[in-house]
Amino acid sequence: RRRAAAAAEEEIDETPQEKKLRLAKQYLEELRQYEEEEDEAAYPADLIGDRLREDVVSKSGPAHILLSLQVQPPDPASIRMLRGHQLPVTCLVISPDDRFIFSASKDGTVIKCKWEVESGKRLCVVPGGKKDTEEQNMGHASHILCMAISSDGKYLATGDRNKLIMIWDAATCKRLHIFTGHHDAVSGLSFRKGTHQLYSASHDRSVKVWDVAENAYVETLFGHQDVITGLDSLSRECCVTAGGRDGTVRLWKIPEESQLVFYGHQGSIDCIQLINEEHMVSGADDGSVALWGLTKKKPLALARQAHGMQDSQGLQEPYWISAVAPLRNSDLLATGSHNASVKLWKCSEGFRKLEPLWDIPLVGFVNSLKFSSAGDFLVAGVGQEHRLGRWWRIKKAKNSVCIIPLRQRAPAPKPPMAPSP
Repeated sequence: RRRAAAAAEEEIDETPQEKKLRLAKQYLEELRQYEEEEDEAAYPADLIGDRLREDVVSKSGPAHILLSLQVQPPDPASIRMLRGHQLPVTCLVISPDDRFIFSASKDGTVIKCKWEVESGKRLCVVPGGKKDTEEQNMGHASHILCMAISSDGKYLATGDRNKLIMIWDAATCKRLHIFTGHHDAVSGLSFRKGTHQLYSASHDRSVKVWDVAENAYVETLFGHQDVITGLDSLSRECCVTAGGRDGTVRLWKIPEESQLVFYGHQGSIDCIQLINEEHMVSGADDGSVALWGLTKKKPLALARQAHGMQDSQGLQEPYWISAVAPLRNSDLLATGSHNASVKLWKCSEGFRKLEPLWDIPLVGFVNSLKFSSAGDFLVAGVGQEHRLGRWWRIKKAKNSVCIIPLRQRAPAPKPPMAPSP
């Protein structure tokens, strides 16, 4: 009673500002305790897919699923290497049902492959041809730099150095259409989730919008001052791009025909991916990985020298970041370089901190990374060279598609029920 009376007296003596501060502290403490309880409980491994995302996002806001708590260090011996490309793999995508992988390379003969995840079998190969023979041949006649698959798994899009975008039936690997209009290499492609609207980015510094179902061009957007090196989108009618040496990341609001400009890296920004509708991750040749919120112009977190340093002609330089991949709507990220490893990261403190988790040994340039939608494996496109050039060659590397299983912790055992009296 005395304590209650003393507390009541304190409350009476509080100024409105002091009361606000006390209640805020109390709320933060309750929130911390709640998060600790949630972490201890851990999410069951069989709910890592869409149902878990929808359930948790509705309770705790977008992209706050602590999937990093579920994943254990991958076993290097369990990595499967799919061989079939003669030259470096430049890009890949996973089908929405996680059953197939599509990959492409710098190879002039085996341009595009379709693989079955479970068996590792190569199901479909589309051969390339000579330049300017694309209309007669089914495949590209130059390096494919990017690809995208629609969220219903119907269409596959590929973009090449020869300014062309090809649209394919993902089930049969039959070519359906060729889009022309870019004036330089096509370096980024993404389907808007839930639609057949396609965004493309190019070294001609423009972003174009296409309607794939209607085989129609929609519009062109300008703003970058250097070649665009990567592009991504989700459900909203917008996309994000990496602007190479212009040092900017941009968010394009398509209906408004406006853009937001973000600054943070010191070098060429070579890769970008959306984590969720509010956050994104990018990597640059200055060795840094940046986390962004779409409402702030500066990075929320920046990991410098994320893959360490290398000796280059007597000078110490950071390893370039050549690929980034988020497990959508989670706190788990993967990054690639050519330092003989893929790194897994945890986004913590509301995307304001990047914590390294594990290194996965993988020799070569990691040119593309993708998580399966269920989060149970990671796929890497590996080559002896960087996807955009021939600055170095790693002879020991195998030009391949690598499937990295991600082991998940078993759910905590339930306490035994008390015997009935």
